[in-house]
Amino acid sequence: MCGIIGIVGKEAVADRLVDGLRRMEYRGYDSAGVCTIHDGELVRRRAEGKLNNLVVELAANPAPGNVGIAHTRWATHGAPTAKNAHPHATPFVALVHNGIIENFKELRAELADAGRTLESDTDTEVVVQHISWLVEQGKSPEEAVGEVLPRLRGAFALAIAFRDHPGILIGARRGSPLVVGYGEGETYIGSDALALAPLTQQITYLEEGDWVVIDHDGATIRDEANEPVERQVQTSGASAAAVEKGNYRHFMQKEIFEQPTVVAQTLGSYLRQSDNSVALPQFDFDISSIRRVTIVACGTSYYAGMVAKYWFEQFARVPVDIDVASEFRYREPVLEDGGLALFISQSGETADTLAALRHCKENGQTIGVVVNVPTSSMAREADLLLPTHAGPEIGVASTKAFTCQLAVLAALAAHMAVKKGLMSRAEEQEVVAHLLEAPAALNSALDHDDDIASMAHLIAPARDVLYLGRGPDYPLAMEGALKLKEISYIHAEGYASGEMKHGPIALIDEAVPVIVLAPSGPLFEKTVSNMEEVRARGGKIVLISDAEGLEQAGEGCLATIEMPRVHPLIAPLVYAIPVQLLAYHVACVKGTDVDQPRNLAKSVTVE
Repeated sequence: MCGIIGIVGKEAVADRLVDGLRRMEYRGYDSAGVCTIHDGELVRRRAEGKLNNLVVELAANPAPGNVGIAHTRWATHGAPTAKNAHPHATPFVALVHNGIIENFKELRAELADAGRTLESDTDTEVVVQHISWLVEQGKSPEEAVGEVLPRLRGAFALAIAFRDHPGILIGARRGSPLVVGYGEGETYIGSDALALAPLTQQITYLEEGDWVVIDHDGATIRDEANEPVERQVQTSGASAAAVEKGNYRHFMQKEIFEQPTVVAQTLGSYLRQSDNSVALPQFDFDISSIRRVTIVACGTSYYAGMVAKYWFEQFARVPVDIDVASEFRYREPVLEDGGLALFISQSGETADTLAALRHCKENGQTIGVVVNVPTSSMAREADLLLPTHAGPEIGVASTKAFTCQLAVLAALAAHMAVKKGLMSRAEEQEVVAHLLEAPAALNSALDHDDDIASMAHLIAPARDVLYLGRGPDYPLAMEGALKLKEISYIHAEGYASGEMKHGPIALIDEAVPVIVLAPSGPLFEKTVSNMEEVRARGGKIVLISDAEGLEQAGEGCLATIEMPRVHPLIAPLVYAIPVQLLAYHVACVKGTDVDQPRNLAKSVTVE
């Protein structure tokens, strides 16, 4: 997800713009740029690759000026080159954009017919060219933007600067977030509150379709119908302190080790330890009347939803559908009256998940949202808001957000069971007691970090890796494979253990490590049988289990990772640790960019 920041300031803005971009590096990007207004000119500096390349460019060619915009780009249309980096500009207008303009070909053709020349391969440049075209004809910035915005199809957040109007910036959002910040004689716009935190704590979240003109004195906001509107000013709460790795080598490593703390914080919001009961936030519907749950999410959040499906059906005896958000609307799902549509997202801004949420709302579903950003678009549109309390997650590959999502979902499933009369008071107390054991169990799992690091070299040379698991460990197998793919670039797939012989077994040979997630319990013997099928074909097994499971499995594994013996309810949280650590240490062995893996964005705000 691209990052946007703009400042109408009282003093030079270039360094502060770059600082804002640095605070958004976690989103993922492949080029960066700034544009300021100085002495009647637009001063633009851009660089391919990491933000430090832009810093070097600015050191050699400064960008003076008290007003400016800046951007980190995650490439969609056009390769990640300096030519395609934002801001895009004409001599009169400069613009940065997060999102995709779906009708850019039509708009580009109009520009070509008018004899205007474009210099980039992006969809974004057509927007700045159309706005500039109108400005050159004598339209004011507000008139030009107001005329162009309704013509754009797709998702966008925009920040626009005008050479001949150096005291203003214009921002607009449709489908991508944008925040306005208020200072003393300064006003700001940014993709999120974190980017603006060193500048101000007083912010306004623009709503869908809003656009805004900011100047030294504040902001004038208009809605999609071009009518003036008032939006709430609130305190962001985002830390102005730089997010630091501390003594850790990478943010991802730090965030893995934060999990006992943040899971405890999250559970503390949903469980009452005084009487071992579940205590959800207040909401305005009868959860006992819910007849079906529809879970929608992407990536790691989707796998959290897959685990939750087991819990909802086991505890609350309510049927659960689960969909990848990008597919959900297009299969024309049947949404029954009395359903709860549950959306899981780290950022709360993921475009396809947000579109699915609005589709469900239009079809009469009660909307629940599990999200790490309680001021996000999804959070603001929820009937039931269930925040995780993971704190900022900087590593692109999600770790602590995932386990906090699992903690919230387990509490919600138990609460629904209680309200439906399907979980007795004694059973509720038992479930809560097990959930409260999770932070200590996560700590115990982290104690095996050195063991996992020492075996990472066994996996690093592989081109392909399989992960196997049964029951709730099946989604964990897919999550483990995703982590390995994301940060080490090794091809990996997760399967239900019993499905291996229905196709994937054809891939097994001595060059394909097989990671088996198998806590001891009723399904363990079946998993051991699957392991024997792997061994018979020369496969190399890494078994992740507790002491009893490792003893029962016997010898013959390439490596083993011992986990604490835990109740099956919290096993998915605990077994997330070794698959995260394994991916992390393999990536370190391979020397890849752990925190900002190639081609990935933290939150995808385009479909």
